[in-house]
Amino acid sequence: MAEGIETAESATGEAAAAALVGDERQKRRMVGVVSSSKMQKTVKVEVRSTTVHGRFQKYLSRRKAYLVHDEKGECREGDKVVIVETRPTSKRKSFRIQEILERAKV
Repeated sequence: MAEGIETAESATGEAAAAALVGDERQKRRMVGVVSSSKMQKTVKVEVRSTTVHGRFQKYLSRRKAYLVHDEKGECREGDKVVIVETRPTSKRKSFRIQEILERAKV
């Protein structure tokens, strides 16, 4: 093809490729509390959320535990942290610590 002339197919293909390059993709971010820090470079973070029941319109409290990569090993139990989704580090680890919001009261 001549330079400067762009077809609709190539424009959408380039846009799709650009959307997947690097960290441009929207990643999940969650706030949780460290519930276990007994592993090396790994902490267990418990994320709590509330949802509304579809039929009864009551609030339900949900919680889920994630294994999170902590490269520096600086998190302790009770710390409030922000976790962000990354490529899988191991079989069950797909998140890493982005920042520590609040230290645990000792």
